[in-house]
Amino acid sequence: MKNCILTGFADEIDPMMQKQYALLHRLGIEYIELRGVNGKNISKLTEAEVSLLKSELDREKIKISAIGSPLGKIKITDDFEEHFAMLEKLLSFAKILDTRYIRVFSFYMDGDYNTHKDEVFKRMSRFIDAAAKVNVVLLHENEKGIYGDNLERCVQLMERFYGDSFKCTFDFANFVQCGVDTVSAYKALRPYIEYIHIKDALYDGGHVVPPGMGDGRLKDILNAAFSDGYHGFLSLEPHLSNFHGLDKLEKGEIDKKDKIPGETAFTTAYNALIELLEQNGN
Repeated sequence: MKNCILTGFADEIDPMMQKQYALLHRLGIEYIELRGVNGKNISKLTEAEVSLLKSELDREKIKISAIGSPLGKIKITDDFEEHFAMLEKLLSFAKILDTRYIRVFSFYMDGDYNTHKDEVFKRMSRFIDAAAKVNVVLLHENEKGIYGDNLERCVQLMERFYGDSFKCTFDFANFVQCGVDTVSAYKALRPYIEYIHIKDALYDGGHVVPPGMGDGRLKDILNAAFSDGYHGFLSLEPHLSNFHGLDKLEKGEIDKKDKIPGETAFTTAYNALIELLEQNGN
């Protein structure tokens, strides 16, 4: 792909790393956005376990595009100090894994969003200051239900904190699920976007669907991004385990009553993305 590098949340293929590697090799994907490792969240590992994992990744010729951390995915009223200790741990992991990026969130709200703005900014400032000391970039994802879930508050965060250690991950489906027009979101956040999640959804019900089959306007926005000079990661996050249209895409081979196998879901998302990229001449 001349304009981008493919990666993805390979733990959606299977909890076990060896099964993740097998499919990644078949698809020709050389990166992972690392979240789940053999059934454990990356934040639950020790430095020794991460060092062993890095040796294994090297043998498999798989690199880490970003750590898909749960940082900032707690209530704004929850204790922060223990959570901050997780950041310090993951910053050390980033160095071991040879990645510049850690995905973060801006805390689930408890009541009125504006009431918690100052506390959100205080916590994000501490995160960013710690990351800056070790030259790591925190990538804020627009997750539903957190402070930065809509366009206005994402722009607030970027205008306040954007810099060498804080940038934007653009997630199509999460904006759709929050009722945000993705084209408007892209235009406003374009100067801040460092990383893109490939996930699509429908405004009606918020259901996640394969890339290009929802209301996220992936084809148009990716084309605009490439025209604007984007050459970064496109990270597959299929979330298709309960996608009821997959049986048609798979020619009736999947029973709607059964959970869709992770390998099938990931491959479906991959194929849909490749089709979109080919339509855009990439």
